[in-house]
Amino acid sequence: MYALVESGTITKYFNNSKGFMLGDVQYSSDIFTKWSVEEKKTIGIHEVVFDDSNKKDEQWYINTNQSFAFANDTVTASYGSATPKAHADTLFTAQNETDGLGIEGEVDTRGLKYSLIKHWKINVANELARTDWYITRKAEKSTAIPSAISTHRDLVRTTQASIEAQITGAADTAALETLHTYTTTNGVQSRPLGKLPVLES
Repeated sequence: MYALVESGTITKYFNNSKGFMLGDVQYSSDIFTKWSVEEKKTIGIHEVVFDDSNKKDEQWYINTNQSFAFANDTVTASYGSATPKAHADTLFTAQNETDGLGIEGEVDTRGLKYSLIKHWKINVANELARTDWYITRKAEKSTAIPSAISTHRDLVRTTQASIEAQITGAADTAALETLHTYTTTNGVQSRPLGKLPVLES
């Protein structure tokens, strides 16, 4: 991406290489690939430097739009401070009820905890569904459920309870992110939240 700087002010952006008019001169798209950095700068064309230092994972945060600035002969695109997504549900207030928007105390907007727990419940249901046929067979034919299957199903439920408790107990959005963030120690990846056990095929 390039920007045109005139008299110290950014006046135009180029997302793609294309010809353009500058004053009375028509420039072809070739200048973006064939001209050197300094040659482009002589007519005010600067390649944009992207500063993503403030950009955060969009699963957990709402990033600002990028802003562009020209300083020290450089055009920089940067983000402002990201806003954490709400980790808890937002409830309707008394004023909301007065305004006819909802009933005080009821859920207005679901937070991250709700959606994360819902996600894990779906995963648990899918994992248990893989061995539900053992339960059906036992009910219909009185065939014993293999101990390895019972152990696995119990472990899935125990893990689910632990995961949901950790999510529910997270103090804020940053804590939720930490729970889900993998780190590597001695070549082994892990995260505080753990992961759902999966029965080997």
